[in-house]
Amino acid sequence: MSLHTPLSRRLGLRYPIVCAPMFIISNEKMLLACAEAGILGAMPSLNARSIEDLDARLAWLRARTDKPFAINMTIGLTDPDRLQADVAVCEKYEVPVWITSYGNPTPFVQRARAIGTTVFHDVINLKHALKAQEAGVDAIIGVAAGAGGHAGRISPYALIPYLKANLQVPVIAAGCISTGRQVLASLALGAELVYMGTRFIVAEECEASAEYKAMVVQAGPEDIVYTDQVSGVHANFLKQTLPEEGAAGAKRWKEIWSAGHGVAEIHDQGTIEQIVEQIVREYHDALAGLPR
Repeated sequence: MSLHTPLSRRLGLRYPIVCAPMFIISNEKMLLACAEAGILGAMPSLNARSIEDLDARLAWLRARTDKPFAINMTIGLTDPDRLQADVAVCEKYEVPVWITSYGNPTPFVQRARAIGTTVFHDVINLKHALKAQEAGVDAIIGVAAGAGGHAGRISPYALIPYLKANLQVPVIAAGCISTGRQVLASLALGAELVYMGTRFIVAEECEASAEYKAMVVQAGPEDIVYTDQVSGVHANFLKQTLPEEGAAGAKRWKEIWSAGHGVAEIHDQGTIEQIVEQIVREYHDALAGLPR
């Protein structure tokens, strides 16, 4: 099995890996490092505190690379005026990939088509995947149980082949992927790209605090809590950061830290380049070790 897929070739990626957008802690330096490492880096548009900030970040990035990167726009969770402004800035800089979530992507697909941009949409079930496919998205991100941040309830071993069998667009696997072995398994299940967020929390370029990164390295899957008490939507968080009396009074996402079950396979920190090299090495070792 090659470490290339049709979708990764179409995007010009060296490896079929996406560094998933992470609220607050993803930044333009991560996107640049991902581009240089041959993977697709993504950042939520709202990580820029203002539209002027987003413009400045994209200008900085465009001045340094012509390789692909992605901006995530949360349709239903963003102020409509800010959302429209974010889209306009993404059009201005011809952002190669838009990742949409929490809403109807149809108008975004239409605007993306005009500039040749690719659109991914994330879902947790087939119902929403079919709606997004009808809207014309280029690929579906299947967010399985155990994913960091907002996550579904279906095992990745079931969700990815289920979506693959019922969709005509490529499927991207998300949830519990931290190693090259898990990349290999995801591709074997039918995914064309893998979405890895928790694995990159510990990257040197990531804006997570030193304490946050250390907690990810030390955590096991038992330390992850799936709850809707933080943002109103079920998501996975590090148990140590959840207040005893619920989320009231704590700064959501800033003080309550997100991570997925993939913490089990994260044992060290490093640069994005080093992490990608390790994942690729693990992939090839796993492939070579398969029974023949």
